[in-house]
Amino acid sequence: MIDKINALLREVEEMKAANADEIEALRIKYLSKKGEISQLMDDFRTVAADRKKEVGQHLNHLKERAWQRINELKDTFADTQAIDDDIDLTRTAYPVKPGTRHPLSIVKKEICDIFGRLGFSIAEGPEIEDDWHVFSSLNFAQDHPARDMQDTFFIQHASDILLRTHTSSVQTRIMETTQPPIRIICPGRVYRHEAISYRAHCFFHQVEALYVDKDVSFADLRQVLLFFAKELFGQDTKIRLRPSYFPFTEPSAEMDISCNLCGGKGCPFCKHTGWVEILGCGMVHPNVLDNCGIDSNVYSGYALGMGIERITNLKYQVKDLRMFSENDIRFLRQFESAN
Repeated sequence: MIDKINALLREVEEMKAANADEIEALRIKYLSKKGEISQLMDDFRTVAADRKKEVGQHLNHLKERAWQRINELKDTFADTQAIDDDIDLTRTAYPVKPGTRHPLSIVKKEICDIFGRLGFSIAEGPEIEDDWHVFSSLNFAQDHPARDMQDTFFIQHASDILLRTHTSSVQTRIMETTQPPIRIICPGRVYRHEAISYRAHCFFHQVEALYVDKDVSFADLRQVLLFFAKELFGQDTKIRLRPSYFPFTEPSAEMDISCNLCGGKGCPFCKHTGWVEILGCGMVHPNVLDNCGIDSNVYSGYALGMGIERITNLKYQVKDLRMFSENDIRFLRQFESAN
């Protein structure tokens, strides 16, 4: 078999080609799956065990040398190719229009950067979740409407596997595996069984924040919210907190900001109230801490969550939520300068 290999090696050394088609023909003849070297590889199985090492070395050398010769011929051919006289090498390149990040990505990064300056780190989790992390661990009652199939996408009928309805499931996963202090933000996509319209969609994006430590108070939460609003919407922005209810926080509140269009004077966008709601928040319910293995007698914390689409609407006055998922180039090009 070594004689066959040496004979083939001499053929490889003498290979010549005048153009790219001939080079490709040589490659197919020697190196394709049905080529002559591949056939020798098949015959190698019949070589006696005491000669396999010697024959294998010759065979590998042949294959390596064949590839080297093919590449040498390609280089020689490339060096000798004539340049088309019709090509003007002094002409500037055709203008290539730069792309842009999606507006939701732009706003998400800005939100994450603001909380990053406050010491929050990013945490992520699965979009396909179980009932415990989405509902039960967060103090949702067994008869809560969110557990109904008309509000939530379940993977299978009568199953506890579902598409997460909020990124709070990431918070519970972190609290189960991490002891305080915990300071995280959880950006991600969530799903709810809603009719698609200009103001609602069956999927959207959230950013939630969680801080758990000793002696965390509602005053800490308010200061973080005020800092966030001023950084995102401008230093003249004011906030107000209205009492609300969420199963996983107590007390709970919804936060409004002064309308950034009219400066709080009242306009159609803010329904002439001067205020626009942007997020929900509150102190983490003791039951949630206990469910996740954190002693609520020692630790306390706050949580807040917002829809990225909602914030993007406020920043860029996008009136139809469907625009964010339709990939209309005309719409996306408006955000080139926002990169």
